[in-house]
Amino acid sequence: MTEPTDATAHTGRRRAASAFALAPAALLAERYEALDQRPDAMPVRGPDIGLVMLRGRAGGGGAAFNLGEASVSRASVRLVSGEIGHAMILGRDGEKARMAAHLDALWQNPDWRERIERDVVAPVIAADADALRDSAEETAATRVDFFTLARGED
Repeated sequence: MTEPTDATAHTGRRRAASAFALAPAALLAERYEALDQRPDAMPVRGPDIGLVMLRGRAGGGGAAFNLGEASVSRASVRLVSGEIGHAMILGRDGEKARMAAHLDALWQNPDWRERIERDVVAPVIAADADALRDSAEETAATRVDFFTLARGED
């Protein structure tokens, strides 16, 4: 595998971190456990559970306002080879945050990157696309078309 440039590595890592965060906990745990002989990770921080403030803008460009709070879990781990992985997950699942941080650290290691992409990131993104397609099909099945009949007087 060729070494990616800084820009492509940054984009790829963001894509992978997004996949780890959006994956259902059961699917992430299944894919994580399937990675045999993965190096151990030492905890650096957490997993911690806390709150973040959600902010919005009226119309996309108006004044910012506080929408509410959301629970998040975060974790950071370090591999023996030096890579540090971070994760922040919506919800109160510290174990999922720890797994996602470990996967992030493994993704940064050139020896593991291709395997993480193939065995974790790609299946998670495919499962998310399937779920979105199923939801769109369910929504389309309940669609109601309204129309107006002209009375011919015009």
